[in-house]
Amino acid sequence: MNKLVYLVYPALVALLVVGMKISKKGEWNEEFMSLRQTKFLQGFTALLIMCHHLGQKTCAPWHEMYVIVHGLDLFVDYGFYFVGIFLFCSGYGLYKSYKSKENYFKGFFKKRVLPIIVTFYAAEYIFIVVRYLLGENIDTRKLILYLIGFRFANPNSWYLIAAPLFYLIFYLCFKFIKNEKTATLVTSLCIVAYIIGGTFIRHNPYWMCGEWWYQSAPMFICGLLFAQNDKKIIAHVKKNYIAYLIISFVLIFILNFVAGILNNKFSYYYGEYSYMKVPLFSMVWRKWVTLIGHILASASFIFFIFIAMLKVKIGNAVLGFMGTITMEFYIIHGLFVELFGYSFDDMLRSIVYVRNPALHFVIVLAGSIPSALLLKMFVDLVAQRNKKPKRIKNQVNKEISE
Repeated sequence: MNKLVYLVYPALVALLVVGMKISKKGEWNEEFMSLRQTKFLQGFTALLIMCHHLGQKTCAPWHEMYVIVHGLDLFVDYGFYFVGIFLFCSGYGLYKSYKSKENYFKGFFKKRVLPIIVTFYAAEYIFIVVRYLLGENIDTRKLILYLIGFRFANPNSWYLIAAPLFYLIFYLCFKFIKNEKTATLVTSLCIVAYIIGGTFIRHNPYWMCGEWWYQSAPMFICGLLFAQNDKKIIAHVKKNYIAYLIISFVLIFILNFVAGILNNKFSYYYGEYSYMKVPLFSMVWRKWVTLIGHILASASFIFFIFIAMLKVKIGNAVLGFMGTITMEFYIIHGLFVELFGYSFDDMLRSIVYVRNPALHFVIVLAGSIPSALLLKMFVDLVAQRNKKPKRIKNQVNKEISE
């Protein structure tokens, strides 16, 4: 029965293929970076992130052998690829909206940042209650850290801290720096400073607690730069399309292989779990080398995805639906991954240990979708979004990200 989990792979392919349209020779998918297309892509990517977390829970090599059940191994190491897509689209969408919408920064915090913050804390407080009910000893200090969000009750919450931070950096730079090139430079430097700062922090239970906080962050800069030069880049790629498609596809495997070697040789974890006293900079420069490998691999992956989308238009009702709840689905699916895994966050007993990874997958999906919808309704109410109900179709048909 455990082998049924391998059906996840053809199911994901089928989900992507249904509704797909391939442009004829000489024709292009001119909407490949529209909100409609990127929402479809993000909806699919949200499912890949769920598979990544399920893979880490069921078959990651750092678990004890009695816990490991193979099946989702392909997803274990590649979460940074998937998150990179979200950050790339964010950088692209922010700049395009800034350029195309009059008074874009009016109410920016309420429209762009507040909903993320509300989602973050709503999910955190749900996890706090669950942790308490499962028997975690939450003293006053830990409770305060959980409540303010400095220590995560939900181990997957980091993205909802990083994303609004990048939005605010963009807002401050592009609102108060009149020269666009200077604003872009300062935005990029601030995010680079965030990345470098993260490499100096050892793994811990608090903010910036590991490489996943920053290894995808450069894709936000890539999205911003691409948005500023997309017409020139796209025109050039079209003239040499087949060559770029093949080269970018091959580069994924080459750079992923190189990134794996660098990670194994240098490691983000160098010296952190050793009794040796490792000098800080000796640890940090190894993180930089490892990070460079992951940045190049992630960039090649995203480059290929969007080159392919120049010819391929994706979209169906399921992807459209998932595209409207990506943030809520991302933040809440981990609850069901942990509740039905071998443990809850490696420290508490889960309510039921579902060892069969196929059944685990179905349970997580079945629990996450309605929970994400309820969470979205709550966030919309608190953040006063969508005062008038909007159909999903209308939301995903907009051409430019708000």
